[in-house]
Amino acid sequence: MPSQLSTIEVSRLDAGRARLRLTGELDYDTAPELIAAAADLHRDGYEELMIDLGGVGLCDSSGLSAFVVIHRAGTGPVRLTGMNPQVQQLLDRTGLAELLAVGRPAASDDVREVG
Repeated sequence: MPSQLSTIEVSRLDAGRARLRLTGELDYDTAPELIAAAADLHRDGYEELMIDLGGVGLCDSSGLSAFVVIHRAGTGPVRLTGMNPQVQQLLDRTGLAELLAVGRPAASDDVREVG
């Protein structure tokens, strides 16, 4: 049975910024859903995307690839928040933590930013 992202909740925060909150598994079957949601936001003029992974239990190489696709397709930063230790370790080992904005939550907007 294929896995599914239970939800991709989109919040349009302000001019040019949007947040995608994911729950479920981010893998080969579901990564295209995330890419499509980010592409829709880019088409609507949102340049800075925050991707909240707090509800993601599993992220495989397809999920990591989705982050790269989204980063390359956008005109602004992609910030990842709420990573569990497994996802953080994957980002560190693959070097994606250096490419994408990953860090501690900012008190003002509950996002992780490079510190």
